[in-house]
Amino acid sequence: MAVNYATVTWDQLHRDARLLAEQLMAEGPFKGIVAITRGGLIPAAIIGRELDCRLIESISVVSYDVAGEGEEKQGEPRVIKAPAAAGDGEGFLIIDDLVDSGVTAQLVRQLLPKAYFACLYAKPSGRPSTDRFVVEVPQDTWILFPWDTAPLFVPPLARKAGS
Repeated sequence: MAVNYATVTWDQLHRDARLLAEQLMAEGPFKGIVAITRGGLIPAAIIGRELDCRLIESISVVSYDVAGEGEEKQGEPRVIKAPAAAGDGEGFLIIDDLVDSGVTAQLVRQLLPKAYFACLYAKPSGRPSTDRFVVEVPQDTWILFPWDTAPLFVPPLARKAGS
């Protein structure tokens, strides 16, 4: 498990997705987008809008299993839904939120060898598996995406001081 945590807000995610879309303009036009579920769904929607690409397919890959105490442990990736419309990937853009170890990315690239692979965030181990990313993240950092967190009320400091 990671030692450090980094929280990505909805605003930050949207800015980073738009920045990635801007960088991808030179690589297109794309026939379609393949979102790696679940993390790539929201970035793919934003990027699809910015690139005016309406064909958005998905590939569902499971690579994390819940271990004891609710912790996630990475295992062997397996495809549970293939991107039928994408063929061998020619003319398609693959989008994910994060490339961590590169295991999922490598599997998807084997299935779609002619596609262009882009993600918002990349860790050093996964960098070789992607064609483009926006932000590099240290390997020991666990990213908390907005769909993984919930805002909680925090009492004012003055209330804590008198406790």
